[in-house]
Amino acid sequence: MCSILGVFDLRPGADVAALRPLALSLSARQRHRGPDWSGVHVDPAAILVHERLAIVDPTGGAQPILSTDGALVLAVNGEIYNHRELERRLARPYAFRTGSDCEVINALHRDGEGVATWLGRLNGMFAFALWDRDARRVVVARDHMGICPLYWGHGADGRLWIASEMKALARMCADVAPFPPGHWFDSADRRCAGGGALRWYERAWREHAAVEGVAADRMALRDALEAAVRRQLMADVPYGVLLSGGLDSSLVAACAAKFARRRVEDDDASEAWWPRLHSFAIGLEGSPDLAAAQVAADALGTVHHGFTYTFEEGLDALPEVIRHIESYDVTTVRASTPMFLLARRIRAMGVKMVLSGEGSDELFGGYLYFHKAPDARAFHEELVRKLDALHQYDCLRANKAMMAWGVEARVPFLDVEFVDAAMRVDARHKMTAPGRIEKALLREAFEGVLPEEILWRQKEQFSDGVGYGWIDGLKAHAEAEVDDDAFSRAGERFPVNPPQTKEAYFYRSLFERWFPGEACARTVPGGRSIACSSPAALAWDAAFAAAADPSGRAIADVHQAAAVEDACAA
Repeated sequence: MCSILGVFDLRPGADVAALRPLALSLSARQRHRGPDWSGVHVDPAAILVHERLAIVDPTGGAQPILSTDGALVLAVNGEIYNHRELERRLARPYAFRTGSDCEVINALHRDGEGVATWLGRLNGMFAFALWDRDARRVVVARDHMGICPLYWGHGADGRLWIASEMKALARMCADVAPFPPGHWFDSADRRCAGGGALRWYERAWREHAAVEGVAADRMALRDALEAAVRRQLMADVPYGVLLSGGLDSSLVAACAAKFARRRVEDDDASEAWWPRLHSFAIGLEGSPDLAAAQVAADALGTVHHGFTYTFEEGLDALPEVIRHIESYDVTTVRASTPMFLLARRIRAMGVKMVLSGEGSDELFGGYLYFHKAPDARAFHEELVRKLDALHQYDCLRANKAMMAWGVEARVPFLDVEFVDAAMRVDARHKMTAPGRIEKALLREAFEGVLPEEILWRQKEQFSDGVGYGWIDGLKAHAEAEVDDDAFSRAGERFPVNPPQTKEAYFYRSLFERWFPGEACARTVPGGRSIACSSPAALAWDAAFAAAADPSGRAIADVHQAAAVEDACAA
């Protein structure tokens, strides 16, 4: 995982060479993502800058990556897990210059297939810009779920800019916006002539009719997740797992523990360079997550590191957290802060990559309001909507909070093959019922792998699980910081997505310091963020529509009823 920045001027006779110092200074604003090395390529019509976090081929995978003739220039933020398979399937020979997993993108481009075709063959997380010098053509693309961040916009002179984080473009591009996940832009394609991006990630399962009646194969789900975790253990540096003690992180840790002793880069032919799996958790003193994480770690045999933080330490970090995550969404800020603090501890121990459990709730309906879904169609449609929005919430949080300290977070639940395996199942198998806890299908698939108290643990939002005092303290602090008169005029000060609570107002004020202007404000989803739920889902229960607090505890009747169901199930 790294950062990229590009500036492209496709007008005849244009010369961007004078922009080199500016491009380097803007790229430096996201150097926390790539502290290991910086690379720059300058062309008469393009500049590409790369800040590298070396995970694969640390000594030889520097970027931008050039083809042997210098005609193709590639800057990538991400990992391509199936790069060796793709290399074997190339239609024509390609002279690879590095051991980087990302160089296969250059080879696929030169292979001659359409961009959307070869993008659909990638299994990974990525955001990239590829400059074709001879064709004066730029191709920009982002992975299927938006795991890797990417922004784009235009300077006052009309030049196209792209960057991994908004902070590099916020004061350069009045129209800065997120590049949409699962899309691509090709300056040579007339369909992009208006400045739009085209969707490459299409799946039949987006429609409920395509999955209706499809049986649930628990063993196939288990095999698919294990395969995803194994793929994502690809690394030439020390790695670990985030372990909150909840179901999702514990399952990822269990799968990782199964494969950690062998080196996946050579198909398990040799012992892993770091055969002991390390796990990491954080919370306030006495938090539910810390206690549960220790239980899971003891059962799995990981070398576990449980860290505590104080409320004051979290509060002190808030301005930097918001600067790094580039969001004022209440749920995202709450959960990003302990993750930000944990990332610093992890990097201090020399670990540069971790596996995390994001995405499971969106695939299996893990949020407590899914208990109120009226039928399988509504349940499935809400899953699809949640996946479409994930890049603005959990993907953003996990990536930016960890990369603030140069730690790469990988998310096996969002592996492109596992997403297909999970979403091709009829949603009726995922629904809750009296005596049936959320995500029961996933839990049943891993019977016997985890201790019962972890496998059947009630859902907690991360910001709840680190300790209820964290959210309660944030609310109290915001109440003291934001006076009633200022809050009453929130809509005047913040006409875009006006904050609904004093806590939201407080975060929005911090955000504005770093990211002024309406374009930046519009990059954050508006409206109530309760479980990031849609109007259709809110209609499942009138109580949801009246709630402004996105904490899992805010849905009290569901939380308490589910806890009773868990006890009955146990």
